[in-house]
Amino acid sequence: MARQICRLLPHVSIAVVVASWALAGALKAPMLCAQDDADNAVVVRTTDGLIRGIPRPGGGAEFLGIPYAQPPVGRLRWHEPEPPRSWDGIRDTREFASACAQPVLGEWNRRDAETSSEDCLYLNVITPIWRPRRPLPVFLWIHGGANVGGSGAGDLFATGTLPDHGVILVTFNYRLGVFGFFAHPALTQEAEHHESGNYALMDQIAALHWVIENISRFGGDPKNITVGGQSAGAEDTGLLMTSRAKGWFHKAIAESGTPLLVKIPPLSAAEAAGEAFAVTLHTPAGDAALPYLRGLSTQVILQAAVAADPRHHPQIGPDIDGWVLPQAPAAVFAAGQESPIPLLIGSNTIESGSTDTLDSLRAAIKKYAGGLAPQALQLYGLANGGAGMRDPLYGSVADQWSADTRFRCPATTLAQWHTEAKHPVYVYQFDRAIPGHEAQGARHSGELPYVFGAFSRGGGLGGNYSRADSHLAFRMQTYWSNFMKTGNPNVSSLPRWPEFNGMQQYMEFTEDCRAEASHGPQRPAQCGLYRQMLAQRMKQGQ
Repeated sequence: MARQICRLLPHVSIAVVVASWALAGALKAPMLCAQDDADNAVVVRTTDGLIRGIPRPGGGAEFLGIPYAQPPVGRLRWHEPEPPRSWDGIRDTREFASACAQPVLGEWNRRDAETSSEDCLYLNVITPIWRPRRPLPVFLWIHGGANVGGSGAGDLFATGTLPDHGVILVTFNYRLGVFGFFAHPALTQEAEHHESGNYALMDQIAALHWVIENISRFGGDPKNITVGGQSAGAEDTGLLMTSRAKGWFHKAIAESGTPLLVKIPPLSAAEAAGEAFAVTLHTPAGDAALPYLRGLSTQVILQAAVAADPRHHPQIGPDIDGWVLPQAPAAVFAAGQESPIPLLIGSNTIESGSTDTLDSLRAAIKKYAGGLAPQALQLYGLANGGAGMRDPLYGSVADQWSADTRFRCPATTLAQWHTEAKHPVYVYQFDRAIPGHEAQGARHSGELPYVFGAFSRGGGLGGNYSRADSHLAFRMQTYWSNFMKTGNPNVSSLPRWPEFNGMQQYMEFTEDCRAEASHGPQRPAQCGLYRQMLAQRMKQGQ
């Protein structure tokens, strides 16, 4: 794969160079065995067999396309993932595997969609040096894409500099859309734990289990695993904190996403939705249903899933199945029963934005806020025919409502609950627009080039990045990697990131590439109202 992304400047500062040399000196060690020749220097024995990776430019190694489960095809379509079959000889792991089956939803996922396959349960391990003398912290990344698109492959991960901060990066693919979240009574009946519909989450748990079993062979520490993600990946991270795997990892990072975004239905409701979808595929009744559905082609199912919703977004998602997700995630967090681990969480100022007219926005607010609609309309300047106020940082009134209710305030609410449960929380706000696209503000996914340290001139995240962006990326990667190492992002060389506590302070990564601690909470009036609306909706079971 041609790599067109610019790596961050290695000469950001003398301090960076010195730090890099110190890291290399601390981690460098001999290869696997004295008898290994140069060609076999990046060979590892996993629990399933030998694999051969490739040296990583600038140091370290990459192992791309490692199976962590059997291909979920045939009888394994809509089935709990099963361990991969072992193999003889040495398996080459030098290229990313296919993305999981997905329709084209826009330019952002076109490449993944056009090369996607149901045979997709593979992961990638990227190490900063080969081999480290001491076990390194591990970052297991769950990609975004609304749980219907995207992949764990790409130059963002392969050429980025985040691993150079002394962490092992693991990315992976998981089943998406209708293949990842299809519930049906027949599937529930055949399942060992009498559940269905959470196959994507089962894949994520299987990937985590593989990491626990194997990462020490790559120099990673299975007792220091951070699970993190962006957008749907952040939502799934929150779900895993309430799942049967909640004791399996040690820290969490959630970028622009929480499990509070939508109501997660019980299994029975998900089964009913699955039955309705099966009807659109002309599925026979009785025992013939599953063989028929598993015999349909990938494309037939994808086309039916897209056609099922006029917004081209399959109405299929996680459910409370009693096994993977025992309870509603919002209730678990509200009760302080989630994973008792450090959490780093935040959002971008504009996120997805909104093109709603004032009239449609008022209607949406009334529907969402219910009895609190008058307060909401007043707060956003829309009462009595008001036109709202544009904010220089947070955008139009429609942008503000969208980001406040979908990303920013859910994140601070989750942070508040986690803090009340006596667990460390660090909150951030990302303000920097993609250079050259300043009018759009800090959009959804805009922080990813800085977190992973990979800048592109083209594509959805492409921009006119400068040395100032390189400096900001170095700061953010230092914070993120130190959180992975210790559960606290702070280092003496950078501005102090206050813990989210009674003052609800956060770290702001500003438009001019600075890192500054706030003096108080994010949008206190708006997020206070959001929490009232959330409590109202939870009480009503919405």
